[in-house]
Amino acid sequence: MLAIGSPSGGLFSSSSCNTMLGELQQLWNDIGESEADKDRMLTELEAECLQVYRRKVEEAANAKARLHQSVAAKEAELATLTAALGELNIHSPIQAEKRSASLKQKLASVTPVVEDLRKKKEERIKQLADIRAQIERISGEISEYGHASNGASSSLSLDEEDLSLRKLSEYQTRLRTLQKEKSERLQKVLEYINEVHSLCGVLGLDFGKTVSEVHPSLQGTAIEQSTNISDYTLEGLEHAILKLKAERKARIQKVKDIVASLFELWNLMDSSNEERSHFSRITSILRSSESDITEPGVLSMEIIEQASAEVDRLTTLKASRMKELVMKRRSELEDFCQLAHIVPDTSTSAEKSNALIDSGLVDPSELLANIEAQIVKVKDEAQSRKEIMDRIDRWLAACEEENWLEEYNQDENRYNAGRGAHINLKRAERARVAVSKIPAMVDNLINRTLAWEDEKRALFLYDGERLVSILDDYKLTRKQKEEEKRRCKGQKKLQDLLLTEKEAMYGSKPSPRKSNSFRKQNGYSANGNGSMTPTPRRNSMGGVTPELLTPRSYSGRQNGHFKAMRRLSTAPLNFVAISKEDSMSTYTSVCGSELGSPPHL
Repeated sequence: MLAIGSPSGGLFSSSSCNTMLGELQQLWNDIGESEADKDRMLTELEAECLQVYRRKVEEAANAKARLHQSVAAKEAELATLTAALGELNIHSPIQAEKRSASLKQKLASVTPVVEDLRKKKEERIKQLADIRAQIERISGEISEYGHASNGASSSLSLDEEDLSLRKLSEYQTRLRTLQKEKSERLQKVLEYINEVHSLCGVLGLDFGKTVSEVHPSLQGTAIEQSTNISDYTLEGLEHAILKLKAERKARIQKVKDIVASLFELWNLMDSSNEERSHFSRITSILRSSESDITEPGVLSMEIIEQASAEVDRLTTLKASRMKELVMKRRSELEDFCQLAHIVPDTSTSAEKSNALIDSGLVDPSELLANIEAQIVKVKDEAQSRKEIMDRIDRWLAACEEENWLEEYNQDENRYNAGRGAHINLKRAERARVAVSKIPAMVDNLINRTLAWEDEKRALFLYDGERLVSILDDYKLTRKQKEEEKRRCKGQKKLQDLLLTEKEAMYGSKPSPRKSNSFRKQNGYSANGNGSMTPTPRRNSMGGVTPELLTPRSYSGRQNGHFKAMRRLSTAPLNFVAISKEDSMSTYTSVCGSELGSPPHL
């Protein structure tokens, strides 16, 4: 048995224990205890000490176990928190505890870190919960559900082990996506509402009632807070816009029909500008495209009903003035035909129309419709004849210049210096150029006319006469005119030759002075300074040329004023200062030479 004061007793080597043991042995010696009793009591004392040590060891072991368990729990919680928060790094307390000696030091080093991570976890949970609430609210607004989503709530509560920044970033990204979608939807809803407001204004409809039928929140004042942005609302607004556009299109077509009737009736009834100005708002629709019609109330039922009532009023008035309207439109038809040189249809002439209306055999409306159809037909035909008619006008203008040139060439004083003489000279130059183009113009006009007739499979009539026939007659007449001019030139040369012979035989005498009356008869008048200005006369004095058969001639004949074409005649002989006897002999010799063969010189 070991002694109590044995060096192997560890703690018993201390002075206090040795002193106490010495005092106990001294007491036993004083008492007189035997060695056996001393050994027995020392053994009991040692047993009691061992029990105390054992109890203390057990208590220390239990304390160690509890500390170890606490440290392990803290380490486990630390590991869980760091894993959940995603904050594992090389400098974590778990790495530092391996260098610690005691459990208390380990526990002391881990506990504050765990507390910090707990606070961070709570803040992270709160942050994620706040983001989740926003996500649920916006998702509810988009999907039109007022309550939170059960799936999102359970997902967040069951997934507390993942509270990392990555998870937070995912929630934030999702929130930003939803916020962007909400902003886009809100902008789209506002655009739809503005379009509905504009359409309702144009159509004169109640805007509040229209949008309330889609969703009551659309009529609220706090747009950002109360406006519903769900798919149902967007689809409802789109449907409402399509419905309003269809209504606008239908009303525009209705208004156009009404306005067309108004214009027709206004023109027929010769309505004043004041009467038309009352409907200026609605008539402006004809000049506007569908998207440009934005004036409030312009397509309201009230405006349309007013225009319809005006149409009904004018229609009733038109029935009482139908005969007058028929005569007016017939006169307009004749005016169109006269401008286009087309013979009007005789079936609706003024006399026949009056007789038919008075007899009651024909409804005036049908007769008026027939005349309207004839007007449309004449306008279409005039449009197809426009190119040829323009060429006819240029040809007739050239013929007028030719007639003026002939009269100008007969003026003996045309070269005299004076005011206006140079103007006549320039006009004569232009007239000669125009006259030189007449044959080509006629041939081209014939070719154009024949091409038109082949294309239309109809004859091109000019005031009832075929234009090609008129042009052929003109070409023939022009050819005869040119032949007559050549014959007159030959006769004049013969007259000059005869006069020369007479002068050689009898001598020449001064010719009498021409009188001013001759100049006036020649188609010219004095302009005050001695020069002669041609007057617009078609036929030259003396009738040396036949009248050309132009469309105007045919037009005159069609109107009953056509004059018979004058026969060609030779120019009058102009003997120069010959006595009566010589004049008679000269006239006899000239006439004889014309009837017989020309004399040999």
